[in-house]
Amino acid sequence: MGEEDTVNADQNSFAGGEEDSLLRNRHTSPLPPPPQQLSSKVLTLPTVLTLGRVAAVPILVATFYVDCWWGRTATTSIFIAAAITDWLDGYIARKMRLGSAFGAFLDPVADKLMVAATLILLCTKPLDAVILGPVPWLVTVPSIAIIGREITMSAVREWAASQNGKLSEAVAVNSLGKWKTATQMIALTILLASRDSSFARLLPSGIGLLYVSAGLSIWSLVVYMRKIWRVLLKK
Repeated sequence: MGEEDTVNADQNSFAGGEEDSLLRNRHTSPLPPPPQQLSSKVLTLPTVLTLGRVAAVPILVATFYVDCWWGRTATTSIFIAAAITDWLDGYIARKMRLGSAFGAFLDPVADKLMVAATLILLCTKPLDAVILGPVPWLVTVPSIAIIGREITMSAVREWAASQNGKLSEAVAVNSLGKWKTATQMIALTILLASRDSSFARLLPSGIGLLYVSAGLSIWSLVVYMRKIWRVLLKK
């Protein structure tokens, strides 16, 4: 075999070895996880829990105006149950892969209905602050901030969904929004419970948390708007 044949054989051997190496890497490299599939069913267990929260709103309103101990207890219990199912339906949907398009639409609607209804109910009966006495605006001011933010974000997300993917990513729920929701639920639970004289001493902490939640609501809105503005400037 001549020198040229030897060179050609070495090149073919190298090329074959490189191809075999690429094939081995292709087989051994981990594949990306498949995207999570949404359930084709409409009434999955998480969706049923979410529908239960929607159905609980008129019951919450009715018990709020029952002026006795069991009415106050029932109102607080309904809200606590709604807050627990808000976490539970999302957990079940992720763990059991029961998420659905209808459930993804209904879940934030149920949350906003429950929170807005509770805030409006509390505004109709001014809370008796320990130091200041009855203060009509004590709950009204943060309630306007929270409800106004939710209306604005709903409109912004609907607009972003009709545009491109980058805008939808800019308004995706972040950790700040989760903290806002958590402080809302705790604050409203305390405020509903403090209507009972046994828990009246918790009222200042509930008011404080409600103002913290209102601050987080405005802050998260500013963060979302800044992200949207950056995306629009890059166009």
